[in-house]
Amino acid sequence: MKMKTTKSLLQVGVLSLSLLATGVMAAVSASDAAKLGTSLTPMGAEMAGNADKSIPAWTPLATNAGAVDSKGFLANPYASEQPLFIITAQNVDKYKEKLAPGQYAMFKRYPDTFKMPVYPSHRGATVPADVFAAIKRNATNTNLVGGGNGLENFETAVPFPIPKDGTEVIWNHITRYRGGSVSRLVTQATPQTNGSFNPVYFSDSFVFRDKMKDFDPKNPGNILFYFKQEVTAPSRLAGSVLLVHETLDQVKEPRAAWVYNAGQRRVRRAPQVSYDGPGTAADGLRTSDNLDMYNGAPDRYDWKLIGKQEMYIASNNYKLDDPKLKYTDIIKAGHLNQDLARYELRRVWHVTATLKEGQRHIYAKRDFFIDEDTWQAAVIDQYDGRNQLWRVSEAYAENYYDKQVPWYALEAIYDLQSGRYLALGMKNEEKRAYDFGFTATISDFQPNSLRQEGVR
Repeated sequence: MKMKTTKSLLQVGVLSLSLLATGVMAAVSASDAAKLGTSLTPMGAEMAGNADKSIPAWTPLATNAGAVDSKGFLANPYASEQPLFIITAQNVDKYKEKLAPGQYAMFKRYPDTFKMPVYPSHRGATVPADVFAAIKRNATNTNLVGGGNGLENFETAVPFPIPKDGTEVIWNHITRYRGGSVSRLVTQATPQTNGSFNPVYFSDSFVFRDKMKDFDPKNPGNILFYFKQEVTAPSRLAGSVLLVHETLDQVKEPRAAWVYNAGQRRVRRAPQVSYDGPGTAADGLRTSDNLDMYNGAPDRYDWKLIGKQEMYIASNNYKLDDPKLKYTDIIKAGHLNQDLARYELRRVWHVTATLKEGQRHIYAKRDFFIDEDTWQAAVIDQYDGRNQLWRVSEAYAENYYDKQVPWYALEAIYDLQSGRYLALGMKNEEKRAYDFGFTATISDFQPNSLRQEGVR
């Protein structure tokens, strides 16, 4: 795939090489940080659109952009729009330069059914003003430590809004703003090749450290966030609970994880909940670090910033999140129901991750395509040890405009070799949407609380 690198990105590359040569991992200058909110958005994206206006300038979506129903589901502010065109297996070569290799491979794997409806682009993602202010402070204060495996002087979200290398870009994805805290009911499906599936239901809670009631900003420690996930159905899995204490430097202090097994009624440490350890109830279709497209310590890979490019990515997917839909409307053989998906032309950062010598992981290489407006991974191509494209992760982004939170409606991992896939994050049939007002204390996320959580 031909890469189109801008002059400014070439300048960034030169700066990155000079910094690496001197061994310095420095924050940007005050004059560079002053671009945030002027030529760059407060998040670090290019403020302007592209030359032919197929990518518009950034225009934040208002908090009242649409109605919010009694369960918290959002109306689609773009419901009246129709696709500009639809990419199919018959015309895909015309658009190949603006597709990830994994997206292109999906058309070859499912030529009769896979499609990408492309709509007008809307760059409306935004976050609260205090988060933008923290990001601007990060630009001049935050540094990589431990060879890129940790952060110092970091607050709230997005440590490197003006990144100099691939490691900084991936840290922006890992730490991006997701509302600070959330409680949610979500569903996972791992359909067979014929489309049949048995859903798994989760109750999740997720809190960044500075949203804890008892967080001490003077002594932040090495914690990034706390995560708890209970399986609520089917009955054979119900009551199992996963607890994670996510650290900022996972090499210095590895992620701490525990599981409560409802059948055994015991809590135990879970060191396998990291890297390529198996995902919860995922039927072998995702790794632990596949959750949220990518998570965890970056130490097993060498990260390289390839450049910025224009690409069709799944954006503003309110249609997929419609509470009128049933899960059977979404889950189809081979892939999601692409008639419900929405793609837009966006600018993305392209970063490659290559497994380091002497390290192990089932993915020998990963290609990341990360949305410039949100720092969310939009597509990740994952290669096996033979350098064969194996799995394609695609995130169906949605802006939770009422709370100013960019995130996903759901995410999918397509296994090109087996013809199966995993979809996680569906909430259409649940009794409520995401609750971004969730509050907790550190004691709520301790191992001794898991037995009470998992009672069934």
